Amino acid sequence: MYYVRPNVRSFLVTLGLIAIGAGIGGLGAAAGIRASRNPDSWLYSMRAAAGAAPRNTSEAGWLERKYGPVRHSMYFEEWILQDFFRGKRNGVFVDVGSADYQDGSNTWFLENQWGWSGVAIDAQEQYRTGFEKHRPRTRFFALFVSDRSSETVRLFLSAKPGTSSSQEAFSARLSQVVGSVDIATITLNDLLDAQGIKSIDFLSMDIELAEPKALAGLDIQRFKPQLAVVEAHPEVRQQILDYFAANQYVVAGKYLRVDDDNIWFMPAGSHVEPFPSEDKPEDWLR
Repeated sequence: MYYVRPNVRSFLVTLGLIAIGAGIGGLGAAAGIRASRNPDSWLYSMRAAAGAAPRNTSEAGWLERKYGPVRHSMYFEEWILQDFFRGKRNGVFVDVGSADYQDGSNTWFLENQWGWSGVAIDAQEQYRTGFEKHRPRTRFFALFVSDRSSETVRLFLSAKPGTSSSQEAFSARLSQVVGSVDIATITLNDLLDAQGIKSIDFLSMDIELAEPKALAGLDIQRFKPQLAVVEAHPEVRQQILDYFAANQYVVAGKYLRVDDDNIWFMPAGSHVEPFPSEDKPEDWLR
């Protein structure tokens, strides 16, 4: 998650969490770090108390009181979407790196509660059945989104769900690599054109370091999402920021303190309601 706090304390706490994760019920280091990013876990509380993560802030608590406590997304994404779109019906989403149809999904709520439709793309065929059975308004594609169509990319399969990547070293760093498979590529421009999609409301992208190439294959000025969320690992973060800045998108700063895994973008000039005023403490309880 994306949160600017590059200090020694954060580094030491992260190292400590790796050690803790390695010894807890066989979770392993990567799983321990993943758990430490979940606001519901005690590892997250330890990380926040040490100043290495957003605290369970007034903003986070406000989102939970207003939109929670249930969520299907991994962290606060579902509540952020409710806060931004304010009940918008029948929107269109593009979910790149969708993984499971429900568990950890950023778009399950949009389809099932607000009647949205769209496309879900993941390089792993295993997710197709869930979408076809439970997501009738979503078209699923087992493809690798990139800057060129009709090529192949080797995907290195990780023992830990959600960490398979086209970069073998990245997958190996987070978990054991258990195999590889060649996947056909497609650009978002080509896929959306083939599906007759002219514009989108929400773009979600989480593809383990492949985000810059996927964005390079998207004419964002043509499809103009109202909101985009992109997971931004340090290795590719600047490229992601540069892409959106070059296309007149700005960071939705409101959500920085409640999501340190992703960066949220909206077109320059867009408006999002601020959190309650700090001058009125009683507003945080509403």
